[in-house]
Amino acid sequence: MTVMPLQKPRQKNPAPDEVFLMQINALAIGTRMPNWVEEGVRNYQKRLPRHVDLTFQALPAAQRSSGSTQEKQKQKEGELMLKALHEPTYVIALDEHGKNWTSVELARQLESWLANQPHVTVLIGGADGLADSCKQRADYTWSLSSLTLPHALVRVVLAEQIYRAWTLVQGHPYHRE
Repeated sequence: MTVMPLQKPRQKNPAPDEVFLMQINALAIGTRMPNWVEEGVRNYQKRLPRHVDLTFQALPAAQRSSGSTQEKQKQKEGELMLKALHEPTYVIALDEHGKNWTSVELARQLESWLANQPHVTVLIGGADGLADSCKQRADYTWSLSSLTLPHALVRVVLAEQIYRAWTLVQGHPYHRE
């Protein structure tokens, strides 16, 4: 299994006794993202406080071949994603058929995760979507939008929404109703 980082994790020099309150890892199919994706994600990672660690791991898409179906490709990608999970973790599958959250609802979820599930993994499927095995493993299915979004854009939107939720929890004026 080859796991390629989407970008370098933000540099942290934690004190020896510092502990992350929250680790959110996004596993995403697709390794060749435009520079604007990496820059956008990195922008929101830097804005988060040191004790909230948001990382992205890019996993290679299944090889396309004439004898392979979309379902087989999705299945291979799903197996790769499930192998990359660092248990124990609370798994959220991103899927257009999942539940939509408002920014305020996401902030409430973030508070709940901070208290109960400090290790969260978000699964972002490839061009053919997310494998059924990933959806079955997920503890929750979340829809960023009922629209179909480009996979590159999903990464930036996810990072921004996690940051927005954090600012709501902290009472920071970034979010306006």
